[in-house]
Amino acid sequence: MPHEFVIKRNGVLETYTDYDAIPAEFDHVIKFLPEIPESPHTEDQHEEMNTWHDRLQDLLKREMK
Repeated sequence: MPHEFVIKRNGVLETYTDYDAIPAEFDHVIKFLPEIPESPHTEDQHEEMNTWHDRLQDLLKREMK
């Protein structure tokens, strides 16, 4: 299953599978569902999974309040 990120921008829901493609400004984060590979995980997979918390926090800060 690929990543799925849904935001609301200008009243429209937009879905992204690439985190880096999410616009800098939007109204709200609706869904944040990064792909988590099945166990056992490699060291690289662990490193990537450890980035998702900070990325979610970044998106929440970018919401237009």
